[in-house]
Amino acid sequence: MKPRITVITVGVDNLERSLRFYRDGLGLPTQGIIGKELEHGAVAFFDLQAGVKLAIWPRKSISRDSGIPEGAPCPTELTLGHNVSSREKVDAVMEQARNAGAVIVRSGLKGKIISGILTTGAHS
Repeated sequence: MKPRITVITVGVDNLERSLRFYRDGLGLPTQGIIGKELEHGAVAFFDLQAGVKLAIWPRKSISRDSGIPEGAPCPTELTLGHNVSSREKVDAVMEQARNAGAVIVRSGLKGKIISGILTTGAHS
């Protein structure tokens, strides 16, 4: 099988708040929430690169669609990376995320990697 992942979906508890975080806070391009007219259909897609999209979809809708019971949200189940080339750019991205409502869990140097870990609060 040739890998063809084109959409990464993140389950969220508050679609509007999550939309504001990714669109207004981080600047990801989107057409906004679509599918509101459909029961369990509301979703937002964000264009990433090379045809890959990030989707945010209510956890209740994912549960209904998949037939898997909804569990408690857990921020360690998924991570998304945003790679940049310098400490200054890491600091700028972390500040942008903080201004969008993220809680910075850890930021700093780990070996040769400058990184930051945050939780959006949009998923809990």
